[in-house]
Amino acid sequence: MDRMTATPARRVLLAAPRGYCAGVDRAVIAVEKALEQYGSPIYVRHEIVHNKYVVQTLERKGAIFVDATAEVPEGSIVMFSAHGVAPTVHAEAAERKLATIDATCPLVTKVHKEAVRFAGEDYDILLIGHEGHEEVIGTSGEAPDHITLVDGPEDVANVEVRDESKVVWLSQTTLSVDETMETVDALKQKFPLLISPPSDDICYATQNRQTAVKQMGADADLVIVVGSKNSSNSVRLVEVALGAGARDAHLVDFAEEIDEAWLEGVSTVGLTSGASVPEVLVEGVLEWLAQRGFEDVEIVKAAEESITFSLPKELRRDLRAEAAELSGKPSAE
Repeated sequence: MDRMTATPARRVLLAAPRGYCAGVDRAVIAVEKALEQYGSPIYVRHEIVHNKYVVQTLERKGAIFVDATAEVPEGSIVMFSAHGVAPTVHAEAAERKLATIDATCPLVTKVHKEAVRFAGEDYDILLIGHEGHEEVIGTSGEAPDHITLVDGPEDVANVEVRDESKVVWLSQTTLSVDETMETVDALKQKFPLLISPPSDDICYATQNRQTAVKQMGADADLVIVVGSKNSSNSVRLVEVALGAGARDAHLVDFAEEIDEAWLEGVSTVGLTSGASVPEVLVEGVLEWLAQRGFEDVEIVKAAEESITFSLPKELRRDLRAEAAELSGKPSAE
């Protein structure tokens, strides 16, 4: 009698939705349209979105990414990234006579407006987010005298406010929903009269991608998240996968970064991508997995997404002429 050994079927659980959100799609298209409309170079302050492949692709097309407004030559066009910037950055651009395109995600802009409104009403604003993240820097800059950063529940003990009856929380849009609410709960214990924002600051795309990972996590031996290490929402997806019961989870930019040792004893791989990741990178991972026997792909659907954002209004103006006029240089006809 032949000895029978059961070989578990190898499969991939593919998260839906995944990849580009509406804000990222808008920002990337804005750079491409600006290059097409005005020619290169188009300067972009900081990475337009946090993805290595996207940045490298746009650089090849003529975008120049800079860390500071001072690096942009006078009379040039500069675009602000999807993460948003503080009012001081707009002032710096005006001083340097730069024509600007604001590609800030509309959901981030919503948080900025909330910060301005609550500061105007003299509230202490507790901003839940990660220190040094570009979005946090931009939001904090809207009302620096009113905003205190709270970097996780362990930071709550250090928070002090002027009037416990006038305290509101806001948050970075790309955080883990669970992590944010844990911090909110800790803040409410300390400040029982804490007010919540009119609508949840965590963006719909972040929530949906985390929900899909939670649904697949317990069934996956390994979860692969496609995304860059400086992408907050991509990093959070790895944490969410592990919290949902995945045995192992890793973040990779490209398929070739996957370590074959991760597949040892694995029959089910969960696959998703951060909100700034183009689908071509996910397809590369699917192909890599298929070559190693993971050909069966099942979709894990958490939500339908149909939101789109219109392109920045500045793309409807003649910015080259505007930049030349600002700097006093003759416009090329």
